[in-house]
Amino acid sequence: MSGSPSGAVGGRRAVAEAIRAGVASEVLVARGTRRTQGLDELVAAAAAAHVPIREVDRARLDALTPDHRGVVAVTAARMPELDERGLASMRFADEAVVVVLDGITDPQNLGAAARSAEAAGAAALVSRTRRAAKPTPAAVRASAGALLHLPHARVANIPRALDRLKDLGFSVVGLDDASPRTIEDGSCPPGRVALVIGSEGAGMARLTRARCDLLVSIPMHGRVSSLNASASLAVALFAYVLPSRER
Repeated sequence: MSGSPSGAVGGRRAVAEAIRAGVASEVLVARGTRRTQGLDELVAAAAAAHVPIREVDRARLDALTPDHRGVVAVTAARMPELDERGLASMRFADEAVVVVLDGITDPQNLGAAARSAEAAGAAALVSRTRRAAKPTPAAVRASAGALLHLPHARVANIPRALDRLKDLGFSVVGLDDASPRTIEDGSCPPGRVALVIGSEGAGMARLTRARCDLLVSIPMHGRVSSLNASASLAVALFAYVLPSRER
């Protein structure tokens, strides 16, 4: 397990989550930023957490991270990053959900997927180390700070990581537009579930698809033939995986 390097995240929601996660070492506010109730609440949260607050020139924030909207958290560390071995050594609950991203390259999509996964109570997020989006400040901001809370395993080989999860008792369910079985045709498997989603267009890699115990699609009733990856993930989590755990 290795810690991510220190960095910065911008945007009020991401900064608030950095404070909540205990990873903000300092909050920087652009000099002259208009005070609002939201900014006052953010400053109060930083003060309550004993996180120093400084006013700086906007150019300083521009150099740290784009699209900061006047406030940045300098992060001393993030959620520790896992590798395959770290993933295999995690202790999972009996009905744990792990979200696996196979080839998501857009940081915005990574962030949106992480936000949905964290909101659904996922135990971990898994993605590739190569040809895949990294947990950059832009991804953290798109995740509304979820990437600061969610254990994230970045692995070289997704099929091998799925084998490790299977060894831990996970059923592997893949989202596949071509599958004749939809999420309306049956319940999600009981117990631990790894939900896999591929990149937009290409979908899952062949070897990743071969590791899936079950392939399901999302029924589309409009003229648009598919959803983007993060939207598909959210639908599958909240309409397919979670309902099976509430029975």
